[in-house]
Amino acid sequence: MSYLNPLRLHFAGQFQANVSTVNNDPGHFDNAAFLPSYQLPQKGTDLNGWFNPTGDAAWRLLNCRITSASTQAGPVGANDPVLDYLIADSGSRVCAKLVDLDPEQQLVSQIWGLQVRIVDAQGNALLCGDFEPAAFMDIWNRATASGTHGDAVGGAMYQSVLVNLQWGDVDGSPFLRALRASGERLSIKFNVDGINLDFRSPQFMCGRIVGTIGPSAPDEPKHFVPGRQFMTNGKPGNNFFIPVGGINFFAAQVDRASSAILLDLGNALSTGTPGGALNDLGDLVLSAASAHGQVALGTVAAHGAHGYVSDPSWYARTAGVVALPLTAAQLAALEHAPLTLSGGAEITISEWASGAFVRADNYVFRSSPHERIEVPFYATQWGRPLAGAALRIVADDSQLQPSNSIDPNDVPPVATPLAALQFVDGHTVTPFSTTFAGTLTTDANGRALLTLGTSDPGTPRYFNQGEDFGIDGQVYGIRASLADTAAYSGPVNQWNFVSILLWSRFVASTPITWDSMHPIFQQYANLYPVMARFLDLADYDQVVAHAGLLKLAFGLDPADPNAMPVTRDLSPAKRDAILAFLDAPLPGTAAPARKLRAVTLTADELAASAAARAEETRGGKSAAIARRVISR
Repeated sequence: MSYLNPLRLHFAGQFQANVSTVNNDPGHFDNAAFLPSYQLPQKGTDLNGWFNPTGDAAWRLLNCRITSASTQAGPVGANDPVLDYLIADSGSRVCAKLVDLDPEQQLVSQIWGLQVRIVDAQGNALLCGDFEPAAFMDIWNRATASGTHGDAVGGAMYQSVLVNLQWGDVDGSPFLRALRASGERLSIKFNVDGINLDFRSPQFMCGRIVGTIGPSAPDEPKHFVPGRQFMTNGKPGNNFFIPVGGINFFAAQVDRASSAILLDLGNALSTGTPGGALNDLGDLVLSAASAHGQVALGTVAAHGAHGYVSDPSWYARTAGVVALPLTAAQLAALEHAPLTLSGGAEITISEWASGAFVRADNYVFRSSPHERIEVPFYATQWGRPLAGAALRIVADDSQLQPSNSIDPNDVPPVATPLAALQFVDGHTVTPFSTTFAGTLTTDANGRALLTLGTSDPGTPRYFNQGEDFGIDGQVYGIRASLADTAAYSGPVNQWNFVSILLWSRFVASTPITWDSMHPIFQQYANLYPVMARFLDLADYDQVVAHAGLLKLAFGLDPADPNAMPVTRDLSPAKRDAILAFLDAPLPGTAAPARKLRAVTLTADELAASAAARAEETRGGKSAAIARRVISR
């Protein structure tokens, strides 16, 4: 099933991702070295707080319209009112939040607290569902025009499920009736690109979004399609990812009920300019390998009435999803044969020769010491579960991003101590090391559950100025692969690994006073200048004056969009200590906090900042890419 299904709708519009960039620099987590200028926008060669220090982490859907819908019988007609409806976020609570895992792992940004609704022109909700938090995947250099750089060139995709579905009156829409009957949760996938980083533009921090909603089976992965997986190698360099064959990773699903294969090219086809028209890669021919060469299965036309290049509405109308009809002979030809999609000169991408694939469903985790983490992996071959496959599990820090632009001689290390993560196999617990590899075996459904033990990582990322504070805990990477490389091998997706934030053990003072809480509040006052509009978190008197509201915000579930802090990097132990302190806020003896400048810019500062940002916007995902361990 999944969104890649004959029963699906497509939508297109804009998104807003108003992230704060102060916390993108690990050096800004050093309370002792933090300067007021770090809360100001970049200016010339001074990074300051990078390009958007006053962002509030808001993630919004803007003017998203349903552009098409289809069922097993084909596209719905104009008489179905679903084609006049909108896709919107919540109408009754604050917007969702876009959250990085860690300043040294910024390449799995998650959306938390998102509600997705289908509404009519009068604002009546026909459907409301909760989006399970999900991180982006398959980020790449999507825009190819010369002169484009930084985050604006990037494209990525999100896939998750909508749960807790609430349906309105959908009797007037045959499509929505069919979608409602499909099950208790829905699958949603969307592509984002073309983010606008021009501070002077009313579209600042907005970009293009196109997406698909369809059914979701209860036993299938939530965050990827367990179908046919098209894989590619990347070109070398400090970039998001540049596929050697010009087409990015994508999935396909064979639907035997309708004798078709559905390809999702939504995050696979490049554009010229950021958020612009698709590049002409030629007619894209899908074929299957055979003993006599390639067997053609169908073509995605570049030109003609509905060509992906010639039809300017193609991308918005289809979200890049293409259904190619198949004959019985073609269905038989692809059953156990690798598929290839090829276009013009050197435009190509294929499955592994073995048709095999393995991936974790959820691939971003947060944990306290001594908790266990369970990571479900799925192995497939030819789009079906691969039973009895041995999976090799290793630590892999190659895509993590250690740095400190404030003091390059004091870079917080990543993935150490490795022994704080353990591979659990029944009653055997083995600490990870650089030489350790664990093994799992998939069950009849192609599924294997990795259990990780955890212990206190200590404070390996505290800074060297002598203060007792820094970046909490440690960030790790874990990668799975098929152990039998003689039978299963091919291009590796560098983003296909598991990221883990393991918090440090924290014990508050007895009694809990401002002395032990002040460093925590001070750090968040430093890193989130937007909070200064409401209160100074580093000021004892202001914290006490707002204790009731702070108790509410710190006590919320992290999935709630009102939860503090928006980063979701506050450990449960520290959150509990804050709540206990707010119940009885004892002053202690902490020195008064340094007063940081309120973030209001003069006209001259605004002009200088805008001019600097016009030259080059720095400090986002492209900067994180450049400082990966594998690059260093």
